[in-house]
Amino acid sequence: MKILIYAEHREGQLRKITYENISLARTLGQPFEVLVVGNEVQDIQEQLGRYGAEQVVFYKNAQLENYSADGYARIVAEAVKERQADVLLMGATSTGKDLGPRVASILNAAMATDCIHVEMEGDNLKLIRPMYAGKVQATIRLTSAVKVVTVRPNVYQASEAPVTAKVDTKEVSAPDFKTVVKEIVSGAKGKLDVTEANIIVSGGRGMKGPENWHLIEDLAQLLGAATGASRAAVDAGWRPHDEQVGQTGKTVSPSLYIAVGISGAIQHLAGMSSSKYIVAINKDPDAPIFKLADYGIVADLFDVVPRMIEELKAGN
Repeated sequence: MKILIYAEHREGQLRKITYENISLARTLGQPFEVLVVGNEVQDIQEQLGRYGAEQVVFYKNAQLENYSADGYARIVAEAVKERQADVLLMGATSTGKDLGPRVASILNAAMATDCIHVEMEGDNLKLIRPMYAGKVQATIRLTSAVKVVTVRPNVYQASEAPVTAKVDTKEVSAPDFKTVVKEIVSGAKGKLDVTEANIIVSGGRGMKGPENWHLIEDLAQLLGAATGASRAAVDAGWRPHDEQVGQTGKTVSPSLYIAVGISGAIQHLAGMSSSKYIVAINKDPDAPIFKLADYGIVADLFDVVPRMIEELKAGN
């Protein structure tokens, strides 16, 4: 079984999920290559080789500078055919969720999304993914000739295994795009993406308004964490949508998830239930979040969070 790993990148920088999927592929004991699609991507040979990718193919064209769903889908599908790959491995990120189904449709391939466990079972893959808002876990085996699999970020650790990567750069003809990206407007520079963060501090309706969000941001900064939000906070206009965690937002799997003033609606739990450790701060002892939390603090967040900030600043 030959695996082709799609290397996700943004603004010329390779994303963490790429290294996680390379580390996963190494554990499967199957031959694999890494596919990079774009124009200028930094440190391909050094970074991919650092995590154990010996074979890298770079499909390059100036018109591929910015991600375009239909254009990238055709390039990736072409690469799967040319490299004679049996499995296309991607991240279950916003890009993977957009690109994966398009490639699967072109290749007439079966697809499993948002997998939290991947292993070899005989000569096929055994895949596990959550379903029904995380209430059950389904075991899936794909039987099509070509398979497309997306893996949830932070489920597998990116482990280094330095090798000398061989990069085969191929100048490709850009497809006739149906859509063209003219401009990308980014959020705050240097802001951690919740899907890649090892620690997340999220706030909900209990924050009472955007004027109190500095507590979430201060605590996150001291912990080296990303900031997240519940759907209620986003719908109220307190926080941008790229911070929303949940079924209609982003799915996260950090080592530590701190839920501040979040009641724990099933839609939110579906997006963070696979976190390694969950800490809930809520003054309602019957809040659903406590059923999932590893540690719970039943108290007013406006008493607890400032004290946490003070203790961290004091080095405790």
